Amino acid sequence: MNTMTRRQLILAGGALGATSILAHPLLAAAQTVPATHPLAALAERLRGTLILPEDAGYDPARRVWNGMIDRRPAAIAQCTGVGDVIETVNFARENAIAVTVRGGGHNVAGKAVRDDAIMIDLAPMRGIRVDPERKTGRAQGGVRWGAFDYETAALGLVTTGGTVSTTGVAGLTLGGGLGWLMRKHGLSCDNLIEADVVTADGRFLKASAEENSDLFWALRGGGGNFGIVTSFDFQLHDAEPIIAGMALYPGAKLRDVLSFFRDYTASAPDSLTTMAGVFTGDPAKSGPDRNAAWIAVCHSGPVDEGMRLVQPIKAFGPPMVDQIAEMPYLQLQTMFDGGSGPGQRAYWRSNFMQQLSDEAIETFAGLADGGLAGAGTGMFIEHLGGAIARIGDHETAFSNRSANYNATILGSWPDAADDAANIAWTRAAGDKLKAFATGAGYVNYMTGDEGGERVRSTYETNLTRLREIKRKYDPENFFNSNQNIAP
Repeated sequence: MNTMTRRQLILAGGALGATSILAHPLLAAAQTVPATHPLAALAERLRGTLILPEDAGYDPARRVWNGMIDRRPAAIAQCTGVGDVIETVNFARENAIAVTVRGGGHNVAGKAVRDDAIMIDLAPMRGIRVDPERKTGRAQGGVRWGAFDYETAALGLVTTGGTVSTTGVAGLTLGGGLGWLMRKHGLSCDNLIEADVVTADGRFLKASAEENSDLFWALRGGGGNFGIVTSFDFQLHDAEPIIAGMALYPGAKLRDVLSFFRDYTASAPDSLTTMAGVFTGDPAKSGPDRNAAWIAVCHSGPVDEGMRLVQPIKAFGPPMVDQIAEMPYLQLQTMFDGGSGPGQRAYWRSNFMQQLSDEAIETFAGLADGGLAGAGTGMFIEHLGGAIARIGDHETAFSNRSANYNATILGSWPDAADDAANIAWTRAAGDKLKAFATGAGYVNYMTGDEGGERVRSTYETNLTRLREIKRKYDPENFFNSNQNIAP
């Protein structure tokens, strides 16, 4: 067969009937893998498609969200289900080929793709099931938050799901999962109640508080170190009215904005999640006048209470632009999508902080005064605490629960010629903010060059147990294309 393996053709025939096989669009989309090709045996074992470098769809399939990542895998296995994942893991292990795993492909470090490896692409696995009686939701490994939120919202339910709708469910959850509802309902990983996992030896396991509980503990914040999660079961919560949006201020007011933000968050109830920051505004201007400072907020609860709690933000300044109002959660989840589109070159730094001191505010504002790196660059500080801090450091792999803030630099620009200068600026700015930090960073915001010491510092409280679990489930470090916890 030139365009479909025998197994694929039989499966298609069984599903469609013999008269419709030749008209089925999968027939035209499937790749040609010559019998003499080293990966022909893998193609034969898959129900999904194996994309090779010579195939027309290879370049689009290997691209991830960060436009700076330009790597060429040996093949891309587009998995349609657990069977394809197991077959690919087994083939790669038997033939000593490295693998990477792609869920939503949104991770800034681009760990989903690697030269000469087989990419296990979960993008076709986008099944979602919501159980309104049990208030649970299941998402396969290729689902993105916008799709999951759409299904849960239709039934009046929500869970913590980041701040950008195009983020993948898998990566965000495995790394912790900061989001608009985190202070009220905890991190994404805190709402995980069960996971289906394919391990390095090709086994299929369920992980929950009752079954393989050690693996379940590690998945909640330990990243992709322990296996491939093919589906996630989340605890859902009744959706409440949302008061949310952003207020904008002149860049020269950034110090005042951050001082207000510090005082405002000091007494914020758990129903309120707030962040503040700065982004490049008018490129024709220079210095602080070029920037726009901002405060963004989300209140989940009764409308009158929410309006009362956001009123200080609306009154402070006053803002140049006030977009804070009642809105659907789905709309809030897309508020930052415009600045988070795929293809931009991106390089980030993140630091957890216990306090937002005067010195930290001055350093943060001083970095912005000097000019941010790249037209799309922003800096922001997320307020943590609330439900996050009510879980102990050892209850999940995510251990930085006592931090009150997360300060992040999102370097972003369109032109490769600016890479060196903008990366250097972001590194230097991140190093300056480390002076006020706990020493740990948010793994979902880490780039690929921060090194093992940074990962060890982030997981320090739970590192010994994480290594033990890694040795149990992945002793050869088969899954190493991540913020790696070596066995």
